[in-house]
Amino acid sequence: MKTKSTNKKVLIKGLKYMGFALLLMFIGPSLLYLILSNDDKPFYTILLILSILICLSAIVITFYGIKTIIDSLFK
Repeated sequence: MKTKSTNKKVLIKGLKYMGFALLLMFIGPSLLYLILSNDDKPFYTILLILSILICLSAIVITFYGIKTIIDSLFK
C-alpha cells in the first residue's frame, strides 16, 4: 500500500505564486488609490487601466497558487 506524500517542489512553486500575488495585492489597490486621487495627471487613463490589470492579475494568480498548492497535497 502506497502512502500519499506532499510533492515539495510543487508546494514551493505554489507558495511562490502566493507570495507574488500578495505583493500584487498591495501594489494594485495602492496604485489605484493614488491614481483616483490625482485625476488631473497626463497619464491618468493609462495608469488607471494598468492598476486595474494589476488587481485582476492578483486575483488570478491567487487562484492559480491555491490550485497548485492543492495539487501538491492531493496528487
